[in-house]
Amino acid sequence: MRICSHKTLKEFWHKYPDARTSLEIWYEKMEENTYENPNQIIEDFKGADIVGNGRIVFNIALNKYRLVAYVRYKFFAVYVRFLGTHKEYDKIKDISNI
Repeated sequence: MRICSHKTLKEFWHKYPDARTSLEIWYEKMEENTYENPNQIIEDFKGADIVGNGRIVFNIALNKYRLVAYVRYKFFAVYVRFLGTHKEYDKIKDISNI
């Protein structure tokens, strides 16, 4: 997969260093695979949730942080739509449209 938001990940782990290892693992695993549907992603990321409209929520650093990705399976592309604390994530009204 092609991750189109690597800069966002780096900026986040500079602000929250405890997220770095989890984000690097997430990035490497996403980059080395070519997922064709959300179920394949869920197989590799057991704590992830499909929220619809191409969005998947990933738990980062033992669920301390959340990452919402928009996945375009046809183009093997992943866009980070949200990356923040669990508290910030809980404030999102409609995850499937961010």
